[in-house]
Amino acid sequence: MKFLVFKKETLLFFLAVGVVIASISAWFMSKAGDSTVFNQRTEKEIREIHMVTAEFKSTMKNGKEIESYRWDPGNVILEKGEKVNLFISGINGEKHPFYIEGTNIKGTVKKGEETIVPLQFDKEGTYRLICEVHADRSHNGPMIAYIVVD
Repeated sequence: MKFLVFKKETLLFFLAVGVVIASISAWFMSKAGDSTVFNQRTEKEIREIHMVTAEFKSTMKNGKEIESYRWDPGNVILEKGEKVNLFISGINGEKHPFYIEGTNIKGTVKKGEETIVPLQFDKEGTYRLICEVHADRSHNGPMIAYIVVD
């Protein structure tokens, strides 16, 4: 019968290596979730939200064409006091002059261009982003997005 014999120094070396490997593994496991957190931001950062203008067209059985315009996404949720840059890209329609109800914010989104709207709301509520060209059904609307501030 053969026995495996280790010297004391060899055994201590393998024990030390095992402790180092275990420590490194524990450190990596404790950091594993840090990089997978979505929408992580600090107070210094300004969050970016991207929106586009969209058009839907269809032809009815009688040959009449109907269309509708909208902002996409149609709902944006912000925290009270949060600083946000809203990037609106003009995809459909030549231009969309807009305003945000209950504020002094106005602007125009043009086809092929990007409009940046800085936002920060100090009051909770729902604010409507309204296109002045497509404000109601008779003008292929309503083209309204809802900005919800919690």
